[in-house]
Amino acid sequence: MLRLDDLTVFVRTADRGSLSAAARDLEISPALASAGVKRLERELGLRLFARTTRSLRLTEEGEHYLRHAREALRLLKDGHDALIQGQESLGGTLKISMPSDLGRNMLVGWLDEFQSQYPKVSFQLSISDRVSDMYRQPVDIAIRYGRQDDSSLIALPLAPDNRRVLVASPDYIKQHGRLTELKDLTRHNCLRFMLEDVIHDRWSFYSDAAGEPVAIHVNGNRSADDADVVRRWAVAGLGVAYKSRLDLRDDIRSGRLHILMPDVLGEPTPLNMLCMHRSQITPTVLQLRDFLRAQCEKA
Repeated sequence: MLRLDDLTVFVRTADRGSLSAAARDLEISPALASAGVKRLERELGLRLFARTTRSLRLTEEGEHYLRHAREALRLLKDGHDALIQGQESLGGTLKISMPSDLGRNMLVGWLDEFQSQYPKVSFQLSISDRVSDMYRQPVDIAIRYGRQDDSSLIALPLAPDNRRVLVASPDYIKQHGRLTELKDLTRHNCLRFMLEDVIHDRWSFYSDAAGEPVAIHVNGNRSADDADVVRRWAVAGLGVAYKSRLDLRDDIRSGRLHILMPDVLGEPTPLNMLCMHRSQITPTVLQLRDFLRAQCEKA
């Protein structure tokens, strides 16, 4: 594998006509400079310099390769400069859609923190559990849970390993007892989420990451098309909820909600940042992706 420092030594040696002069310029020892050139020649299978005890000159192959080495170093420098310039000039308006619970209780605060670091960035937020049509609505980025069926969208992972967890409040557990097996769910009041007028009343679980799912049909006296409402019902002790662990981070940490049957794996709910085409993946979007991914990892 070609090494950047070996290319640099080669080009500087060709420019200076001397390994020792190149070594001085690069602040390395002549032995390291010589080893770099030899390593490059070995990788290429070419002799780049003709050496004698008193002189060093480029071979014909070395003359030809020098043009490519210069261009490679120039492109790498241009790429580095562009990244630095992009970080210094992050800005513009991003129109972002996001799910209700995660949006209100986590993402809005995270975006405030991001904006304090990059004050030239502006946000227009759409917070709803209805899936936005990115081709018809004025949305630059959609932050969504779940595997993406639309292969035309570009997915930038934020929390690829996120899963649902079963939770209930301490008061509910005290009154109704803990689960000992999944089929116990049929006798509990299950707080269900509703999307596009369809109630999510079949909850799937896994014995391990590679196993087949076990589906349990659940019932309850409450359902809502807003995931934040479902979470609030659970905190209030009104039933058992089955939600993304990210949504519940603060409630679990504070003890407002307890995880039921922690050894059972819930449904995968990866979180992604979606864009319609690559031209939208600007330095600002990439920086936001990295920032949000770091926040999710802390969760």
